[in-house]
Amino acid sequence: MNTYKQILDSAKRTITLEQEAVANLNALIDQNFAKAVLCIYNAKGRVIISGVGKSAIIAQKIVATLNSTGTPSVFMHAADAIHGDLGTIQKDDVVVCLSNSGNTAEIKVLIPLIKNQENTVIAMTSNKDSFLAKNADALILAYAEKEACPHNLAPTTSTTVQLVMGDALALALLDLRGFSKEDFAKYHPGGALGKKMYLRVNELITLHDKPEVSPETPIKQVIVEISQKRLGVTAVTKNGEIVGIITDGDIRRMLETNDVLSNLTAASVMSKNPKTIDVNAMATAALDVLEKNSITQLLAVDSTNNYAGVVHLHDLIKEGIL
Repeated sequence: MNTYKQILDSAKRTITLEQEAVANLNALIDQNFAKAVLCIYNAKGRVIISGVGKSAIIAQKIVATLNSTGTPSVFMHAADAIHGDLGTIQKDDVVVCLSNSGNTAEIKVLIPLIKNQENTVIAMTSNKDSFLAKNADALILAYAEKEACPHNLAPTTSTTVQLVMGDALALALLDLRGFSKEDFAKYHPGGALGKKMYLRVNELITLHDKPEVSPETPIKQVIVEISQKRLGVTAVTKNGEIVGIITDGDIRRMLETNDVLSNLTAASVMSKNPKTIDVNAMATAALDVLEKNSITQLLAVDSTNNYAGVVHLHDLIKEGIL
């Protein structure tokens, strides 16, 4: 058999089997699923997600998704729980146990211990007749008819459907809580969305030295200032207030039309009334001004309307704002 074809056929078979299993999950989103979601939504405590083997790995991902979407969650390995980590579970916590079979030795030991503490237990399993399912307060049926593994052994389809059901759980809770993109940004301050929500102009202008000349500055010194500050621009100020701007484009146009430079000053080259933005404005507002005016630099001013620095398009790109 052609090895290349064998590889492609195997990969496609895996994807098809998992795709079909995920599609079948829609039929399992029923009152039992809604009950599980409400158990978590109405809980006064956290969500503890537990599992063994590959299910434990999926449990960790679900924990991460829940935490980032407004539902405080903690991972607890089922095997570790029965060897000292049961204290992870506090009063009013809801415990979600993941197990494809629902009949593993660890689960059979763990569930009675959790029930003795009077915590709510939610099962996520492929087997509705399992020990886990029958002893849970609510059931999320993550059914996988068979693994994508040709021997029906390696957890593949089963972990995929667990992952999808975990996302469905997290996003159903997100909708119930009315969790907004502003809320999401609070949990992701270092990400692109977080920066869009929080990054301000005053944080951007500190990334560079402040290019500045006076109207009387000779053009040669203007060129040196633009070159040294490496922003392709300089503000022209008088008593701290901006009276103009000179870009490297202005310099090029000046050189094309003037053979003698000795009598030229910043005032003879600058553009008056440049676009400015307040230092306390959001970085996204600066981006809007840059895009609307097809410019790459923007001068920032403080509360007294004095020159404060330069916002450059490249800085916005580096920060993930664009």
